[in-house]
Amino acid sequence: MNAVAATELVPLLGEPELDRLRHARKLLENPGLAAQLANAVGAPMEYVMARRLPASVTRLIDTTTRKALEQSLRVATATLRKGDGRPAARTRTHAVAAAAAGAAGGAFGFAGLAVELPITTTMILRSIADIARSHGEDLDDPAVTLACFEVLTMGGRSASDDGAESGYFAARAVLAHQVAAAAEYIAAHGLAANGGPAIVQLLASIASRFSVKMGQKAAAQAVPVVGAVSGATLNTLFMRHFQRMAEGHFTVRALERSHGAVAVRKAYDALAL
Repeated sequence: MNAVAATELVPLLGEPELDRLRHARKLLENPGLAAQLANAVGAPMEYVMARRLPASVTRLIDTTTRKALEQSLRVATATLRKGDGRPAARTRTHAVAAAAAGAAGGAFGFAGLAVELPITTTMILRSIADIARSHGEDLDDPAVTLACFEVLTMGGRSASDDGAESGYFAARAVLAHQVAAAAEYIAAHGLAANGGPAIVQLLASIASRFSVKMGQKAAAQAVPVVGAVSGATLNTLFMRHFQRMAEGHFTVRALERSHGAVAVRKAYDALAL
């Protein structure tokens, strides 16, 4: 088959689909979470990111995040599976719930992290799964379960991300092999069998990235100029960030299902030109 014939077999995206993809790209690529945090606390990003958390707090965030990820998605999707059809995602409801958890946890400072992080993680994943369902995803599909986890690693481009492979598709590529292995394991053994090596490896990779974002939140709370910015405000920011990432991610996946991954990736890259 010659190159022209092969190209003709690739489904083309019409203008409505390109509009959806353009919106998804805008959500996924700008801005990074660190920049949003810096804007929220009114401090330069470099100052927020330079905050060094106590080693005990860093260990607490790492340990708590990993444990939360092992349990939270099953809890998050349990009530969603009862629904039929593709109802609109309840993003505002989840944002309000996250704000309440942040307010309660923030009242106790670093000491409240151990209680707040699992609750916040579950709420974020529940909102991500809700958005996935609104885009026609089957929450009983192991691949969709793992696609929800993928969202936790997405943060938009930073000022230093100049390469073609940075950003959204780079985040997916980093976990692609582990996600495929974990999906195969879950298909054979079920989601409850989270002790399998493929699951452990994937959760460790996701936890290492997600805990960095949780560390950014803790660092932002510790910045002296934050003043009245509370755990509720930061949790709302985190929830809205991951809702944006989920909306973009599952829009791309929906387009991939109807037009093919190759066509969508080419169109996505072309929008950057």
